Amino acid sequence: MLPMNECMDIDKPDASNRSAPLNKENGLDLYRASPNESGEGLPYAPENWPNPGDKWGWKAGKRVHQAGYFVDRYLYPPSNLTLAGKPVQRKRFASKLSVKQFVQAAFPDNDVSAFFASFHWKILSKQNMLKGSESQLKHDGCKAGNTMCISLSESPGPPLEAMFCDICCSEPRFCRDCCCILCCKTIDTGVGDYSYIRCKKTVQDGCICGHLAHIECALRAYVAGTVGGSIGLDAEYFCRRCDSKTDLVFHVVDFVQACETVDSRDEIDKMLSLAICMLRGARRVTAKQLLQHIESAAAKLKTGVDFGDAWNKEAFEDTVSLLRQEDAPLNNGNGLPEWANNREEPKENNSPSLLGMDSSKFDLRAESLQLGIEIDQILQSLRRSQELEYSIAEERLLAQRNRVINLYEQIDKERSQLLHHSATFADLEPLLNAFYERVEQVKREALKLRDMKQVEMGFGRTSKHTLEEHFGLKM
Repeated sequence: MLPMNECMDIDKPDASNRSAPLNKENGLDLYRASPNESGEGLPYAPENWPNPGDKWGWKAGKRVHQAGYFVDRYLYPPSNLTLAGKPVQRKRFASKLSVKQFVQAAFPDNDVSAFFASFHWKILSKQNMLKGSESQLKHDGCKAGNTMCISLSESPGPPLEAMFCDICCSEPRFCRDCCCILCCKTIDTGVGDYSYIRCKKTVQDGCICGHLAHIECALRAYVAGTVGGSIGLDAEYFCRRCDSKTDLVFHVVDFVQACETVDSRDEIDKMLSLAICMLRGARRVTAKQLLQHIESAAAKLKTGVDFGDAWNKEAFEDTVSLLRQEDAPLNNGNGLPEWANNREEPKENNSPSLLGMDSSKFDLRAESLQLGIEIDQILQSLRRSQELEYSIAEERLLAQRNRVINLYEQIDKERSQLLHHSATFADLEPLLNAFYERVEQVKREALKLRDMKQVEMGFGRTSKHTLEEHFGLKM
């Protein structure tokens, strides 16, 4: 099981010893590289682009195409690259499409075709190709020789047609129907659908992508869950093959529901832990609600409670109902349900029209849950704003109190010195003037503190002058 805080180690490109040039193509001296080998500049990365002296980095993957080049290759922008005067965060691009999108967005005036023409995208491999006899399939229908491949099982309906793929799917031992696109190992469908995800995005000519990935592999590679940066995932899965995103929330819903039919407590614990990994950090309110249900059930399971008793099925179903309505919001932004915004003019002998609602469009539980979420958000916002107000008031009031107390102590000390001073009045006059000035200063600071005490009624009932003058707030 993937630990909650485990990260995937990503190598940075390093210069490596190059083998002798193999051949020339477009004026580039090509040579074969080893798995995971990395380097900078030509022939496999741009040089002097966008500025003279800039060198992009490259890295080869592990999988090798039968034509002799690496299926996976990565490109890194120059370490000194800046955009709008700011350094670009070091990142790696795993597909030609992602590189193209970056170049078009960052350098709209440059020719993308000329960029790709300046280097050789396919990295040649040193690895020996599989012999013809070894590449023969051991089992008809599955290139990976997996007898449990879903392509060999009877489907209740016609399978979705998958797009043509000449990259990973052209490898002798890679089967799109049962191999993970990230680790290339076969997926054990016997443990249920929760351990993997299939990209069903329509990409071309009505065909779906169809590539699979282990959920754990996707989490390790930062292409699943909630990920910031340029990829921008919010409880989603990013397919490395077609660069499409898939919502993971309903994937979680499906296999959490499957927990009810699982007898093994350890298996249920694994399923819930994986669900938590996928939803942790999600920004959507409904995803957060679902995460709370799962975390609560997981905590109860650790105390020995059965899943049926630990799982709040009714609350879960309410959240799922709300999830299914997210694509068609219940209100039009005015806080009223949809049926309340579509009232018809009263008609004679037509009571439903007089009511102005269609009961089929109104779900009481979903409506109640939506209102509950909204009120929770309002209360949380209010609490945060009040905590901020309290923090500001505490800091300023304590600072002013200490200032007044210090002045009192200073006056007391100066008065004691005056009482025990044996000099003439002429000598004491400057000291007395300084003492009386100190007294006036204390009065001013004490009055200031008195004005600041108005905040006990709340910032909303405190004068704007006081807030701006003494608390640095412009209302």
